[in-house]
Amino acid sequence: MKLLIDFFPILLFFIAYKLAGIYVATGTAIAASAVQVGWSWWRHRRVEKMHLATLGLLVVFGGLTIALQDPIFVMWKPTLVNWLFATAFLASQFVGERPLIQRMMGHAIEIPAPIWRRLNLLWTLFFVFLGLANLFVVYIGSGFFAAQQTLIGASGQDAVDLTKCATSYSGHLLELCNDAQAREETWVNFKLFGMMGMTILFVIAQAFYLARHVKEEPQTLETD
Repeated sequence: MKLLIDFFPILLFFIAYKLAGIYVATGTAIAASAVQVGWSWWRHRRVEKMHLATLGLLVVFGGLTIALQDPIFVMWKPTLVNWLFATAFLASQFVGERPLIQRMMGHAIEIPAPIWRRLNLLWTLFFVFLGLANLFVVYIGSGFFAAQQTLIGASGQDAVDLTKCATSYSGHLLELCNDAQAREETWVNFKLFGMMGMTILFVIAQAFYLARHVKEEPQTLETD
């Protein structure tokens, strides 16, 4: 359930993108993130700092995407969110008595303190990796940024709406627009399936790692 709540804005972003394009999807994600924060406050009278930070970054960078009609801003948001997470996890290695991952999971599992610190560092590195992977897909893997700039240069426009390729362009410009839109969709698919898939795999790997270090409860001998 928590995983579903955490990915709620991403799922709605994906659905809205398939139906109406990235600008509607961005607005939908902002609204969904606000609902996520509001629901958490209503249900628990507290809001996770990570959800609040995500909403703040989404409002800023999503707002820039909508205002300037440029998807690149919202494409940077996952990287900044993951690097913010990485910073928080890394800082907890040096601030406070327990690393962040232990504060989150310590009530449910007991393992030696050095293992908690090692696991916390692994999460830090994982979030750094996710941020870099996102930028790789935006600029290299999908080739979106280059395709977008090619279309902008060829059309002479400051901004382009890839949801209106068929009605805005024809001929060579239409081909460039369709190409940029397809590359944009590659990033959207990665944002949902790629990043979620890597996160799930990392959590599974974490479970196997923890299983090796869980302290077993001492057994008591029963006497008749």
